[in-house]
Amino acid sequence: MAKVDLRLFAAFGRKIVAVGRNYREHAAELGNVVPSEPLLFLKPPSSYIESGQAIVVPPACAELHHEVELGVVIGQSGAHIREGAAMDHVGGYVLALDMTARDIQSVAKAKGHPWTVAKGYDTFCPISRLLMKSELPEPQNTRLWLNVNGAERQNGSTKDMIFSIPTLVSYISGIMTLERGDVILTGTPAGVGPVKPGQRITAGIEDIVHVEFPVEAAK
Repeated sequence: MAKVDLRLFAAFGRKIVAVGRNYREHAAELGNVVPSEPLLFLKPPSSYIESGQAIVVPPACAELHHEVELGVVIGQSGAHIREGAAMDHVGGYVLALDMTARDIQSVAKAKGHPWTVAKGYDTFCPISRLLMKSELPEPQNTRLWLNVNGAERQNGSTKDMIFSIPTLVSYISGIMTLERGDVILTGTPAGVGPVKPGQRITAGIEDIVHVEFPVEAAK
């Protein structure tokens, strides 16, 4: 049986594994301690939307924040992957936004509860098209940027990650099998902040890929 085209990862991938606090400056801006090992949470694949579709602010959310990230798309399934072999399991990359209901997350953090609700709403994982590995030859030294209504909010480099892509692939695969089509969100640089209905987010990886998402209130 032929493999499904990896460009359709959002349609068949079974999980989004996100990494929190993987940039020191971002951890500092939210008053968080820099982790000594990767901090993981999950987002559902039902949160995917593609460029041009609307990010919807749910009624329960009073403060929605943007977080621009490099996503790693798994091309070859594996468990307990060695760091030295990790890049063989990477099929490509994607620009992603880890939208976060910050007020809901803050309450959960204060109670020691999971972040699932704050991270898991529909439309909370906007993505670009798949970038093949040849399009991004230096994924560990590439610029991520995000603007809101044309004003710069985030502009950082993946070279500032605390845990590298091979480290994350190896670590995560030691906990759960990484399957073809899964995505690892590798964390966000500093500059996260709120967006409101009526605003428009534009974001990109260097000048290689560019996405736009209007922000709307729930109907």
